Amino acid sequence: MTRQALSQHDTRWGRRALLALALVLWPVSTALAADEPDLIFRRSTVFKWLTPNDKLATYGVDDPEVEGVACHFTVPERGGVKGWLGIAEEVSDISLACRQIGPIHFKNKLEQGDDMFRQRRSLFFKKMQIVRGCDAKRNVLVYMVYSDRLIEGSPKNSTSSVPIMPWGSGDAVQKCGEFIQ
Repeated sequence: MTRQALSQHDTRWGRRALLALALVLWPVSTALAADEPDLIFRRSTVFKWLTPNDKLATYGVDDPEVEGVACHFTVPERGGVKGWLGIAEEVSDISLACRQIGPIHFKNKLEQGDDMFRQRRSLFFKKMQIVRGCDAKRNVLVYMVYSDRLIEGSPKNSTSSVPIMPWGSGDAVQKCGEFIQ
């Protein structure tokens, strides 16, 4: 091979290696949109003799872009040896409830289907996402939780809606449609 052909060959392999590294590291990040969720409580569902039990865990997370909205979600957490080591792939059964907890104020313009929260659900390729949208006709924020893999997702999902209501006597109600890009 000529020197130029070798250089092009090395460049192609360098790009492929960089792409492979990005694909591996991208789903590993735990929370990209919101802060880490607050653990509310856990409840054991399957007893294991020598390793941690399988559990259901309920977490709370505030919407980082919409002040006055919080979501709670419940996820199964695997026990056993794989769960203990953190290498078990978690199932996609996730429930979601979002509520207005104070006056609603939009911090920035939002896009329909923006990630509000993201968390990895397996060592490399599976993640859970809570996404946000606006039903402008009804002035309602809509949140959906689902899980997906790098290649395929799961049809299992849960949806919750938050009507934007006044909070106290002097609160002006904002219209979510005015904050969609």
